Order: sequence, then C-alpha cells, then structure tokens
Amino acid sequence: MSSTVLILGAASDIGRAIARRYAETGRPLILAARDPERLEPDAADLRLRYKVPVSLHAFDVLDRDGNAGFLDGLGELPGTVVCTVGLLGRQEEDQHSPAATERIIATNFTGPALVLGLLADRMEAAGGGTIVAVSSVAGDRGRASNYIYGSAKAGLTAFLSGLRNRLAGKGVHVVTVKPGFVRTRMTEGMPLPGLLTADPDEVGRAVVRAEARGKDVIYVRPIWRLVMTVIRLLPEALFKRTRL
Repeated sequence: MSSTVLILGAASDIGRAIARRYAETGRPLILAARDPERLEPDAADLRLRYKVPVSLHAFDVLDRDGNAGFLDGLGELPGTVVCTVGLLGRQEEDQHSPAATERIIATNFTGPALVLGLLADRMEAAGGGTIVAVSSVAGDRGRASNYIYGSAKAGLTAFLSGLRNRLAGKGVHVVTVKPGFVRTRMTEGMPLPGLLTADPDEVGRAVVRAEARGKDVIYVRPIWRLVMTVIRLLPEALFKRTRL
C-alpha cells in the first residue's frame, strides 16, 4: 500500500497544517485544491524542509462529475486521504437563501461524500488504506446558531460512520475528526472561547496521531466530547429555550 497522503482542500489553514505534520513523518504528499498554484510556495517549502515529494492537483469538491477523472489523474492510489473541505457560511443570512443553503450542504456533505465514496471503493478493491475527514461538533445536535452547516456536518459524520462499518475487516480505516472551534481564516473575527479553540497545527497533530493509533472518532480537544454530550442530552423542551 502506498505511503502517499492525498489532502483534499489543501489550501485551507487546516489542510496546510495537516500537510506539514505528515511531511514531518516523511510521507509523500498530493495536495489538491481549487487553485493549486496558490500552494506552490507551500510545496516548495515542504520539499526543501522535509525532503518529501509533493505534487499539486486541481480539485473542486462541487465538480462531482470530475471526481473519477481527478482520481485517475493522480497516477497512484494514495494510502491515506484526508478531506478538510468545508464552508461555514453565515447562518442568519444563509437561512433565507436556498442557493447559499445548497452550497453549504454540497461543500460540507454531498461533495465530500461522493469523492470519498469513490476512494473507498478503490481502497477496498486494493485491500487497504485510510480515509480521514474533518467533520464538526456542530453535527452532534442542530442548533439555531449554525444548523445549516451543522446539518451538513451531521450528514458527513453519519456517512463516515456507515463507511467505517461497511469497511470494517476490509483493511480500510475510516477516521472522523471533530475539531470544535479552530482559529482560521474561516473563523476570523468570531469571538472564540480559548478553552474550546484549537489552532490548525493542533488539528494537524491530532489527525496524524489518530491515523497512527487506529482511532475511529476523535474530538481534537477532549473537552468537546463532554460539552456535546451535555448538549445532546438536554430535553427538547429545555433545548428549545436555549440560545446555542
């Protein structure tokens, strides 16, 4: 099985951090993004600093008809794929826009599910591989503050759970990553609570560690597991009176 790591959404802050962490371990990298030329400086730095092969490829998660051609164009089936694609959106505005709602769902759920499904088929046929996808604690229970994004991530979490169940015993490992708040360009300007907020490098370390240890579902900051357990257990009558 190839040691190459494919990162989908590699131009994101989290994608870049994950790439660095895998490069530290000596793994060859395939970085995929809508505008791969933006990643040329990153690729050059990774090649120089860590002496690993790095290739760049164009990938648009919304171009579902292009998935098979994209994978065929990689030249080899990666041993690990990490999907960091995501779009937070603005709940108060997007909830009144069917087009914005559709884009958030397609970016966070439908698009990733389709390309990861193809990769799962190929890995199953090859007899091994690892699929890692960044979901969100927002998918643990729908909340008024982000239910469009949260519902899409809930769909992704359920998809990964089913994929993990399907591929158990087939040599393919599926990891669901739930970071919670992360300081990135996507959350810039938001008031983020320090105890609950990670930085991209923290997510990168957690992803590499989760694959190495064979984890199935991880909360990057363990406190989120407790927080979301409490939120999930709130009775609906009480939950409706909250402003979460």
